[in-house]
Amino acid sequence: MRYLPVLFLLLMACSGAEKTEVHTGTWRGMLELQGQELPFTFDLEKKEDQYVAWIINGKERLYLDEVLVTADSITLNVHIFDAVFKAAINGSEMNGLFIIQYADNYRIPFRATHGKDYRFAPTDTMASVVDFSGKYAVQFFNENNTVDALGIITQKGNYAEGTFLTPTGDYRYLEGNVLNDTLWLSGFDGNHLYIFNAVKSNDTLSGIHWLGKSRNRKWTGVKDDQAKPPVSESLTYLKEGLTTLEFTFPDVEGKSVSLQDERFKNKVVVVQILGSWCPNCMDETRFLTEWYPKNKDRGIEIIGLAYEQKADFNYASGRVKKMKEKLNVPYDILIAGTNANASETLPALNRVIAFPTTIFVGKDGQVKHIHAGFSGPGTGVYYEQQKERFNEMVNQLLK
Repeated sequence: MRYLPVLFLLLMACSGAEKTEVHTGTWRGMLELQGQELPFTFDLEKKEDQYVAWIINGKERLYLDEVLVTADSITLNVHIFDAVFKAAINGSEMNGLFIIQYADNYRIPFRATHGKDYRFAPTDTMASVVDFSGKYAVQFFNENNTVDALGIITQKGNYAEGTFLTPTGDYRYLEGNVLNDTLWLSGFDGNHLYIFNAVKSNDTLSGIHWLGKSRNRKWTGVKDDQAKPPVSESLTYLKEGLTTLEFTFPDVEGKSVSLQDERFKNKVVVVQILGSWCPNCMDETRFLTEWYPKNKDRGIEIIGLAYEQKADFNYASGRVKKMKEKLNVPYDILIAGTNANASETLPALNRVIAFPTTIFVGKDGQVKHIHAGFSGPGTGVYYEQQKERFNEMVNQLLK
């Protein structure tokens, strides 16, 4: 596969200047990483003279409205993320690259076939296979530590969906199949690339989790109907003796904004630590975007602190502006730094470990609660519980 980028460039260079028509409908994409193939599907549609696409990630449909077709090639900019597909088109086939542009040399071979709508295998809801359905107490084994998680898997025939809730967030929408008694799940949300597999022995799962270009780790899960999400409240906290949070950062236009500004006084303030590169942050941002207009007149402010992949202000503000536009975000988001130096920019905190992290500040200006991570809509009932806890906290602080 090392010749693929050269072949791709030759195909692009040899293409004529005349615009081609691309098959609309469902395509099955494949991303090659670590000797594995990550399958996903996407829909392509033509609206007048403009192509648009939807990446299908389980129950999620990620809208791509920046699709460029020129000659025999296609470029798909991936929603708000600094990532792009570039491929040559040959009838019902695409061949090219998936590129994460903020990272050095992050190029993954990509191909797609028109007219196929499955992940690892065609769905057979009546297939008789090993049943992986249930809740699992999961452990992921990293090189230096072990991460506890809650695994949730649903299955019908050979079709499966699932997610994992960790202390710092969830793995959102995973989708796949059971093949030869092995569970295969994949997730591609526009920025993160995941493959999971597992075999089952009695009520115990064991498998491998592949993450992006180079990371992988073993994992196990023990079936437990009473398993609960791991606690995340103690991950980030104020350092001993401190009760307040202070910061001053520029907004996307370069104007300095401080938590001590007049407009935040005597109000409950929700501080959201996020990054435009973070799909979990987008889940929380969508929730806050819907929630804020309904509640702002109660004496509440939301302010986002964006930590982007590059320190350059123009780059970071450009990414955040795009995110705000695509998601219709109604509150201010400040450019606070990079995800690598987040802890340094907020010295009152012990550390910033999870994106997003949500900080609740009372009307007296004191920090009342800090929650690391966010359980998004892919977690079902836990998403509803997350929203309930958020509302309970705000209501309590407004009293």
